[in-house]
Amino acid sequence: MLPLSPSLSNPLCFRCRNRAVLVRKECGFIPKAMASSSAGTGPAFFNGFGRRDLVLLGLSSSLLVVAPSSGSLAEEELKMASVVDDINAYSYLYPVGLPSKNFMFKWVESRKPERYSSAAPLSPDARLRIVSERVDIIDNLIISVSIGPPNFQILKSKEKSSWSAKDIADSVLSDKSALRVTSTQRLAESSVLDAHSSDINGEPYWYYEYLVRKSPTKNAQDSNLYRHYVASTAERDGYLYTLNASTLSKQWTKMGPFLEKTVSSFRLLPPTENYVPPYKDPWRFW
Repeated sequence: MLPLSPSLSNPLCFRCRNRAVLVRKECGFIPKAMASSSAGTGPAFFNGFGRRDLVLLGLSSSLLVVAPSSGSLAEEELKMASVVDDINAYSYLYPVGLPSKNFMFKWVESRKPERYSSAAPLSPDARLRIVSERVDIIDNLIISVSIGPPNFQILKSKEKSSWSAKDIADSVLSDKSALRVTSTQRLAESSVLDAHSSDINGEPYWYYEYLVRKSPTKNAQDSNLYRHYVASTAERDGYLYTLNASTLSKQWTKMGPFLEKTVSSFRLLPPTENYVPPYKDPWRFW
């Protein structure tokens, strides 16, 4: 177990408003007095998690503990485990349990990491593909990583420094639906609540929160029941790498802060000899 040092800073800070909209703040440690002030100086990223950054180097330790500050959703330490995908060269953390409440997430790795070209396509034109996924069926949680080329009908420039977070969100969402519909119709299925970017180690990361009007559960009969997502996207080798984390909208207050921590931890890693770039043998299906 690796305790997090309060001296570490997180480049991203958010404030959850009444409708759980994320508001960007690039900051370090936020004093308690500031955390209780106006909307412009809200509490640190994801209910106190942003006061310390996860060190993603040396992820050989598979479990670490996040100790939330006072006033967070869970008033006890949260265990998180690491995922390192050498094939696609990325990593992230996901929640494992709350020991003091004897609560454990029930994750199942529904799709083990695989190279981009052998992953099943999400859309008919096969642009966006899920390269890994884990689900918690009991708590209705999904964490997935997808890879796909930018949609230059939305991103007018090939220079990524000019890309806005909202355009990145629209680019990814336009290729996300598995229905045989146009990109415009796919976008109409989703509502982006917030989008912003941050520079991490000299590379832009785009963060966004959105709702999808369709739920993959049998008991989601209510037309007002949405699926609530948070996502992080980064670019490498001309492809967008996106981590999506979601739950049902009615569970967002309870589960959302945990998923936000996962999204904030997503990083592209320096490629190793096991790395397979998306453009290598794109015709392969094994």
